[in-house]
Amino acid sequence: MARDAGLEELLKEQLGNRPGLSEKAMFGGWGFLLNGNLLCAAREDGMLARLGKGNDDWALKLPGIIPMIARGRHMQGWVRAEAEAYGDDALRGRLLDAALAYVDTLPTK
Repeated sequence: MARDAGLEELLKEQLGNRPGLSEKAMFGGWGFLLNGNLLCAAREDGMLARLGKGNDDWALKLPGIIPMIARGRHMQGWVRAEAEAYGDDALRGRLLDAALAYVDTLPTK
């Protein structure tokens, strides 16, 4: 799967230079980690956001947001935002804020 450089730049801009943030290739795209925990990723097929189990219901009700499927398995607590959703600055920000709030509760790796 090819990377989406445009989406990577959008995420880099929105996440800024916060402490504990790192990046690396993963999931066939580019992953963003906070204190060693995967936060979100940019892939050719959309933006992945880690909202946490039970925290994704609100997002899945929105157009352009679908469950993340990995190897045929629904990954609970993860969503994939298609271009129509991640292209909306406010919605992308809302997804990132929710992901940051959840991942910030996880122990540092």
